[in-house]
Amino acid sequence: MKQLITLNQLISKYLMILIIGFSCIAYIVPSYFSWAIAYTPFLLGIAMFGMGLTIKFEDLCSILRHPKDICIGVLAQYTIMPLLAWGICHIFTLPPDLAIGVILVGCCPGGTASNVITYIAKGDVPLSVGMTITSTLIAPIVTPLLILYIGGTWVNVALLPMIITMVKVIIVPILLGAIIQYVCKSRINTITSISPIVSMIAIILLIAAIIAINRDKLLISGLETLIVVGIHNILGMLLGLGVGYILKLRYDKTTALAIEVGMQNSGLAVTLAATNFALNPLATLVGAIFSVWHNISGAIFAMLRRENSLRNI
Repeated sequence: MKQLITLNQLISKYLMILIIGFSCIAYIVPSYFSWAIAYTPFLLGIAMFGMGLTIKFEDLCSILRHPKDICIGVLAQYTIMPLLAWGICHIFTLPPDLAIGVILVGCCPGGTASNVITYIAKGDVPLSVGMTITSTLIAPIVTPLLILYIGGTWVNVALLPMIITMVKVIIVPILLGAIIQYVCKSRINTITSISPIVSMIAIILLIAAIIAINRDKLLISGLETLIVVGIHNILGMLLGLGVGYILKLRYDKTTALAIEVGMQNSGLAVTLAATNFALNPLATLVGAIFSVWHNISGAIFAMLRRENSLRNI
């Protein structure tokens, strides 16, 4: 048990380095990881199952105790990032492949990495977890509708298949994980000590697979995609901060809100791109680069907020 906990802590601590390292290997030797693209929905399902295992009764109570803060966060999540995606696509006049990739990222719920980053930043972790759970559970309806409304300008969007995909890779794994967490309370520590490791490996493998199959396209569109992704992510966090300041939320709540808004479930964006937008292969590249970038920017943002928080004590 101690060894598993130690391994989990090590992978969590060096996740950003592992993602970058395996992405580099995938770029140099794509055959090592290209096979995994066929298992994209399965890999994301594993990550979502791991999230379900962490959902406790106390987390649900936290949502009920702080509905106002969580509603503010979820509303900001589903307005700021989609609108930024729409604006960026128009300002940069992106081609359809990249445009739908940016829109997919913008319309997805918050990523689970935001909870870890919020903890590092000394933000309100229960609020972050509550926002992630809430935005994820409503995503099978909200995300496809946003993509249809915003992305329909660039590509043909099939609503029902997208909803079905999201139910399969989000709702089913999360519910299964939550049920196991509830039923196996006495042995849940053993399960939860393993699941984060498996989830993180799944995400690393998913990103590496995307890099591997898009190796040649990275040379052509990699820099442009990175710039667009960076702008999208940074503006999202800054506008999240702005919402917190305007509404006069506490420092820790504002920190959680900014991180939750800026850090998306880019793994879901990759899955949606791979399964529902196969005619736009570059769309998966946006989600993969976002996965690498937002861990870097999130870590830097967390350190800045943490230092400022400690100075104000």
